[in-house]
Amino acid sequence: MSDVVLENTKDISMKKIILTGGGTAGHVTPNIALIPELKKRGYEISYIGSYAGMEKELIENCGIPYTGIASGKLRRYFDLKNFSDPFRVIHGYFQAKRILRREKPDVIFSKGGFVSMPVVLAAGRLHIPAIIHESDMTPGLANKIAMRGASRVCCNFPETLKNLPADKAVLTGSPIRKELLEGDRQRALDFTGLGDDKPILLIIGGSQGSVFVNDAVRNSLDELLGEFSIIHLCGKGNLSESLTGREGYVQYEYISEELPDLFAAADVVISRAGANAICELLALHKPNILIPLGLSASRGDQILNARSFESQGFSYVMEEETITEDTLCAAVRQVYRDRQKYQKAMSDSGQMDGVRAVADLIDAVS
Repeated sequence: MSDVVLENTKDISMKKIILTGGGTAGHVTPNIALIPELKKRGYEISYIGSYAGMEKELIENCGIPYTGIASGKLRRYFDLKNFSDPFRVIHGYFQAKRILRREKPDVIFSKGGFVSMPVVLAAGRLHIPAIIHESDMTPGLANKIAMRGASRVCCNFPETLKNLPADKAVLTGSPIRKELLEGDRQRALDFTGLGDDKPILLIIGGSQGSVFVNDAVRNSLDELLGEFSIIHLCGKGNLSESLTGREGYVQYEYISEELPDLFAAADVVISRAGANAICELLALHKPNILIPLGLSASRGDQILNARSFESQGFSYVMEEETITEDTLCAAVRQVYRDRQKYQKAMSDSGQMDGVRAVADLIDAVS
């Protein structure tokens, strides 16, 4: 069969878009942020992800039709799975091509992750316009490969433009969920049971948690709890039973519905430096301490993200090897003391409305 999109016979009054992306929450939440705006603009929306990735539950909870395909990770280091995963990627490519022929979408939007790569490449082969969003300062391997099939590549940072094809690069900022901006501090206090007598420190280790950040915070609890109440989002399987019931400290594996309220309550946030997470902190104007993943555990993208935010006055950055109980507590105190300075820098930044910018681009190419 020829690799040409079959004539579109669906209702011409409604355009169809397929969203894709998965692996971590950062590859899914911007897609979720786009859904209300795309619906408002009249798009019929469906999703392609992995068979059992975390994106499946998140997307199905939004009421969006979901189709799983085979996926595999292309690693830059030795792993036995390197021998089998390329075949999964190839299988996923042919699955994606069949889905696209059947669904006949007008446009694809990809938030990245390895499951998205075969979808974008298949779209390019079938001459379906595809838009990629690259969150980090430099593109990851999956997006580097997928760019060959993309019509446009969106990014969060001006510095990223030089790392993207000049004829495809567009600075849009990150799509942020509207409800994240509508939290309420009192609802957070009611939910957590914390009092209103101390400033609140919110710890976010990312969707998969962070053992290092969790341990660093818990090792400093005795001192921190003297001055702050603490809400700790520690990741699945990372609850500490010994700390259950500790006065002024609450811990959760993962929070969804109540997250806007927890952000509203937070006076200072400690976070990893994933691009979507820090863009949310920017949109919320939350004084923050960023602890980027080191080079031993990543390709260094979080370090670049964090340093960009530090240079713009948005964040206080601590590298893992510099963190002790004393340095962490001192950083929290300093950021809280200087919180208005950080808030002003973020308020004056003129950050973009990522949802509108990306949706306008989707309209333009579809």
